[in-house]
Amino acid sequence: MKANPGGQIDVNAVLGRDRLIQNIWEIVQQQSMVITAERRIGKTTVMKKMAAEPHQGWLPVYQDLESCHSAAEFSMAVYKQVHHFLSGKSKLARRSKEFLGSLGGIELGGTIKLPEKAATPWKDVLTKAIEDLMHENDEGTKLLFLWDELPFMLMNIRDGEGEQTAMQVLDHLRWLRQTHSGLRMVITGSVGLHHVLTSLKEKNYANSPVNDMATVDVPPLAPNDAVSLALLLIDGESLPSSDKPAAAAAIAREADCFAFYIHHIVRGLKIMEWDASPENVAKVVASHLIDANDPWELLHYRERIATYYQNHQKEVSLILDELAAQNEQASVAELLAMLKGASQFDDRDRLLRLLNLMERDHYLKRDESGAYRFRFPLIRRWWKLNRGL
Repeated sequence: MKANPGGQIDVNAVLGRDRLIQNIWEIVQQQSMVITAERRIGKTTVMKKMAAEPHQGWLPVYQDLESCHSAAEFSMAVYKQVHHFLSGKSKLARRSKEFLGSLGGIELGGTIKLPEKAATPWKDVLTKAIEDLMHENDEGTKLLFLWDELPFMLMNIRDGEGEQTAMQVLDHLRWLRQTHSGLRMVITGSVGLHHVLTSLKEKNYANSPVNDMATVDVPPLAPNDAVSLALLLIDGESLPSSDKPAAAAAIAREADCFAFYIHHIVRGLKIMEWDASPENVAKVVASHLIDANDPWELLHYRERIATYYQNHQKEVSLILDELAAQNEQASVAELLAMLKGASQFDDRDRLLRLLNLMERDHYLKRDESGAYRFRFPLIRRWWKLNRGL
């Protein structure tokens, strides 16, 4: 196996996710699902593996929705995916094609394209496309949409068409789930859905559009799986090593068991023409954490604060500074005292809400005593270096 940081991973080369995927299949037997995870942790790989290796009785359809900026684009993207899927099985998306044709759509390459000035009744297009796919299914087969970057799409719709349209998309998806017993949705994205919902609730959106969906978090690899991946990559890159198990253990530990960082570390050893040893692993990580080119894309953890916490950027940075520079953890009382000393912030309830958001965004985790710390030691280490603490 070759190091491939950030690239497409062959589904046959996915390690350590069998139990997680089995759990997801078991849950979608009953209900749809929101998958939460830190970026670069492998949630897209999990969804693609599910699409490539469906369980019996399921028809999975994977889509990346990041490029959709309107409700109409979303509905047409679903229609085109349904058409492509059915045409591969010598079947037709009859309902949606007839409906789009009635709106003056033009058939190009087998799919319908509406005239540029034509308005797309997106709810009808989306409904009919899904019904086409369900109707053409084998009897007893359930339809599973695996929608990646749906929260990002909702932010695009909110910013481009307004909060009302984003609300309608969420409500219509819930209506579809409740109307069709054989339909399931799994949604995930690099932006937490809770941020989208929070921004909509600030505009008086009172519905709970995902309270019928289960929530599952994708963790890093288990330590033994992370070590196995590192060993495979060491062998795949033909790295010399006097103690491969020790080197692989060091790679897994330094990478916090993130497959993405494991691939990067092995690639770094390969480029530097260094043996795989714990000492060289440590040197690769140290150099990448201060690299101005940010090859591990760690600046994302700072840059997204302006988007996620528009009214509390200073407080979030102060909390992370405190936890990075001090004794690794702090209680709510200690954090509140720190904020009071460094700013005008003096609201315990608001702090609790902020800490909850930071947990959901995987910055922090809370221990049994209620104290907070960085969830990932690697990110704490980078934050400390990046902020000059």
